[in-house]
Amino acid sequence: MPSEISRRPFDAVLCDLDNVIRFYDTTLLAELERDAGLAEGTTARVAFSPERDRPLLVGAVDKQQWVESIVIGLAEHVPEGHARTLGAAFAQTPFWADDVAVTVLLQVRAHMPLVLVTNADLELEDDLASLGLADFADHVVSSARVGVAKPDREIYEIAARQAGVPMHRCLFVDDLLENVEAAVELGMTGVHYREPADLRGPLGFMLGS
Repeated sequence: MPSEISRRPFDAVLCDLDNVIRFYDTTLLAELERDAGLAEGTTARVAFSPERDRPLLVGAVDKQQWVESIVIGLAEHVPEGHARTLGAAFAQTPFWADDVAVTVLLQVRAHMPLVLVTNADLELEDDLASLGLADFADHVVSSARVGVAKPDREIYEIAARQAGVPMHRCLFVDDLLENVEAAVELGMTGVHYREPADLRGPLGFMLGS
């Protein structure tokens, strides 16, 4: 009779952090953008432009250097004072952990390795501690620490090695479709995350659903 392990569709879960587990409250930032005469989301678009975001995500610059680059970008649209206020507000955007996703993933960890695989800055460890998630996963693969970011192949390989599982035996969860597609191309099972219910289908055999 096949063992429980042999019947599993995968043997480890590799999961993104932002917009799966961690979410941000941009209410104040949106108000400041309106006050500055900018469309909501302008600061994020400047911040996440590849020339500014990529160096942060691979650990080439720290968060303060990133904020300075955001200020320079925003100063093309608003006075420097407004740009600095927006840059600071963006960097200090409050965040929280989704209790439902955390509960589901903790249940998963009782059955198999759970690895966080996240494009992050050098403050990730402090952020996880502030969320009460310092020991949430078996391993954390931070792009800023390993010097490579999703959807580059290497970060998936690092995460699978940390899990101790071949890539074709990993389930990968991310809110960005391009990151999921990159995982699938490497043989992983992919879940494009939009809400906690997206976890319950592939993980149901461990959750009693």
